[in-house]
Amino acid sequence: MNLQQLEYIIAIDKYRHFVKAAEACFVTQATLSMMIKKLEEELEVKIFDRSKQPVVPTDIGEKIILQAKITLQEAQKIKELVNEEQDKVSGELRIGIIPTLAPYLLPLFLPSFLKNYPLVKVQISELTTEEIVQRLEGNEIDAGILATPLENKMLIEKPLFYEQFVVYASKNEQFMDKKYLLAEDIDVNRLWLLEEGHCLRSQVINLCELKNKEKEVHQLDFAAASIETLKKIVEINNGITIIPSLALADMTEKQMQNIRHFKSPAPVREIGLVTYRHFIKEKLLLSLENEILKFIPDEMKTSLKKEVLHVNWK
Repeated sequence: MNLQQLEYIIAIDKYRHFVKAAEACFVTQATLSMMIKKLEEELEVKIFDRSKQPVVPTDIGEKIILQAKITLQEAQKIKELVNEEQDKVSGELRIGIIPTLAPYLLPLFLPSFLKNYPLVKVQISELTTEEIVQRLEGNEIDAGILATPLENKMLIEKPLFYEQFVVYASKNEQFMDKKYLLAEDIDVNRLWLLEEGHCLRSQVINLCELKNKEKEVHQLDFAAASIETLKKIVEINNGITIIPSLALADMTEKQMQNIRHFKSPAPVREIGLVTYRHFIKEKLLLSLENEILKFIPDEMKTSLKKEVLHVNWK
């Protein structure tokens, strides 16, 4: 048994196809099949049921694959120990980040991070909360930057900052003469939301208690895929939307006139750095955390006098 064989069975479990797994591992299908057959012969069990399409692990195969993932992560610790001893930050860091955060947070810290840590190769993917959790569990990414808490015992969460929600509304809305708003000021029948799958959508629904209120049908039935689209819909078709405060950074002076803040305690979303429980790249993670926090105002680093909204991500 060797580490390469463990990498191969993990690849087949991921792709459920021998050819695709071989391509991902940069070997021929014949080589991959032969190595897995040798492993099965050594263990005297069948790891995969080849009679099914797509191929699936056997019951014992699932247990072996889970242990293989842990074994490879433990083996990776040897490299991490060397890096720690040499006091250098290097290696690959695969990050998943939710789409409602990526366009606003990444420009703040990423240029500085890449400059300060030239030996780190960074791979970033925009993913929904559910996709981030799945990829963390599958060891396809190292860390997620997303709204927390997730209440998943398999994950380790480190809160980073608390981002306030603000109202972006057309000048025709009745509450625009107010300086500060309450959630009950929001007319849910004039509220535009992100499409299903975004945790921001669920937080806004919780804030406005949409499940407990009647909602009329708009003439235009539209669920946006991004915050920028929500803003455009408000500007073109009037109405209201609720957005996180980092999205204010690129707004024009005219757009800022459409912003209204909530009365204290302001509703916020907790943004955290999340890893799987067997995560080993601690030095890389700490460097990422420190770099992000360098660009976050101090008032966003505490939850005092703020209402943290619950995350419904399933």
